[in-house]
Amino acid sequence: MIRNFSFLFLFLYNLSYAFTADDDYAVSKIPEALLKDAHVVKRMEETRFEVLDPGKSRLYHKYALTVLDEKGDRYAVEVMGYDKLRAFKSMEGNLYDGNGKKIRSLKKNEIRDLSATDDNSLMDDNRVKVHSFFHRVYPYTIEYETELQFNFNMFFPAWSPVDGENMSVMQSGMTLVVPSDFGIRYKAFNYHDAPVKKTEKGKDVYRWELNNLEAIQLEYASPDWSDMMPVVYLGPVKFEFEKFRGDMSSWEGLGKFIYELNQGRDVLPADVKQTVHQLTDALSTEREKVLKLYDYLQQNTRYISVQLGIGGWQTFDAAYVAQRKYGDCKALTNFMFSLLKEAGIRSHYTLIKNGNGQPHFLQDFPSSQFNHIILCVPLKADTIWLECTSQTVAPGYLGGSNAGRPVLLINEQGGKLVKTPQYGIRENLQVRNAYGTLSETGELKVRINTRYTAVQQDYLHGMIHLLSKDKQLEYLKKNIDLPHYDVEKFEYTERKSAIPAIDEHLEISATNYASVTGKRVFIAPNIITRSSVKLKPDDKRKYPVVLHFEYHDIDTTIIEIPAGYRVEAMPAPVKVESKFGNYTSEAKVKEGKIIYYRSIEKFSGRFPPDDYNELVKFYDQLYKADRSRVVLVKKEE
Repeated sequence: MIRNFSFLFLFLYNLSYAFTADDDYAVSKIPEALLKDAHVVKRMEETRFEVLDPGKSRLYHKYALTVLDEKGDRYAVEVMGYDKLRAFKSMEGNLYDGNGKKIRSLKKNEIRDLSATDDNSLMDDNRVKVHSFFHRVYPYTIEYETELQFNFNMFFPAWSPVDGENMSVMQSGMTLVVPSDFGIRYKAFNYHDAPVKKTEKGKDVYRWELNNLEAIQLEYASPDWSDMMPVVYLGPVKFEFEKFRGDMSSWEGLGKFIYELNQGRDVLPADVKQTVHQLTDALSTEREKVLKLYDYLQQNTRYISVQLGIGGWQTFDAAYVAQRKYGDCKALTNFMFSLLKEAGIRSHYTLIKNGNGQPHFLQDFPSSQFNHIILCVPLKADTIWLECTSQTVAPGYLGGSNAGRPVLLINEQGGKLVKTPQYGIRENLQVRNAYGTLSETGELKVRINTRYTAVQQDYLHGMIHLLSKDKQLEYLKKNIDLPHYDVEKFEYTERKSAIPAIDEHLEISATNYASVTGKRVFIAPNIITRSSVKLKPDDKRKYPVVLHFEYHDIDTTIIEIPAGYRVEAMPAPVKVESKFGNYTSEAKVKEGKIIYYRSIEKFSGRFPPDDYNELVKFYDQLYKADRSRVVLVKKEE
């Protein structure tokens, strides 16, 4: 089998070589249509993924990119990740000028070998091979040819011919080679042809290819990349991972593999078992016990990444965490699972794809789409979700990066796909009350009290727990939307619950806040909650509008006007109702005070391209209304 495979590998290699030998990389050979909106053109690409046996595979990749200008330079760097499970085999490269003439080849000593470990990693065998020609005479072409060997078959690479916006593609192809009795699965987006399939010497060969794809520019609120560009996802039916075998034809099968991988790693030391009972035996409800043990976890452990071979999937056991007081997301979640198990409470080790927005997820294509582990604790009345890597987050709260997405619950029977809670417009609140005094010279002194809840408090939560008071003040002095101001006092109070809240108290002095012209003063009653989004109309919008984050902001502002002034002009009340949200604002004067009220509800959703200009209008109305001004005039003596 090995000898036949080598013949096929050499045959396909020669095909790739023939392609480049018969064609050079002169820019003049790029079709005019592929230059439009492009900073880089993919001239050719050949990717081959070959399964050698159930536990080993090889990835061969050759491609050439023509960089048209400096904005395309970011694509001209070759980065190959490798570790214990992915063995680096080779990297070769060439540099060509705009006429397709070869300038030079990559030298082996130019390839940098770097650690891919971050500051949160204790043990990590992730490394990268990196090379760049650092050429800056445009246009130019880079060509790379690389090879990796995989010591497992759990993951197959996806074929995504377009690497990013402003890249056009002349040719790209993907070849998958597997033993004839090796089951595979694939799912295509924006690629409507079936793969070309043939059998050679006991191997099934699948081929996908496309030509002449024009560059795109990402639009505001674009959909996921797979909604716009051709992508083919590939995966095995059965696989091996360091002597462990699994079946990925269903979520149940993948979950069973995870369960067996971690089975028996939930045994606590005797002293920790005793602590569990000391903390929980006197408590009357399961919820109280969960919260008490989660507090114990947060007070006695910390997060450190551990990524060594199969350790990227298999957890360290509970005794390891108990002894060392640290662990990665797998180990800390397993430790919390073990604490609850000792207290007689059932929970589920849960795989999730962490990230802002709503990460692309294929619910009908069971595969490894996860990058994080959390814990699900189903109680009789409700379910508590626990983020076990944080020492500060409120129990039951997952944050915006874990909310509203599919997750895989693991139990003895295997895996079950469910969804985490969604934080919507009722949870994501910002309620602000401001009381200020305006002087004749335009200076405003104001006290601002704001309550942020759910996802609206996520950033502040991180800031107050990670930054010193001096750094917090530095942030406030740079990021409040006022022209000239000083933060005289600030403080934060955190309220932990399943929907957490942070109360912010600010005292600000803003010089020249109001414009003084002769006997008139012009003042914006909306002090610091102004919409900043301005979009350009586009009658040629190609893709749907996708808005992920929804929230509700409410502002009440009272400003004392200086003695001796009266109102000359007031902005009219504004009311906007749209499929994208609702907005109201109103200002009035009562007893020498400007009283301003503002409310905005922003909706999430997916909208057709033709709705884009309505969104532009919606934002324009908000932008204008938020900057309306009250005109005061000095009374005649």
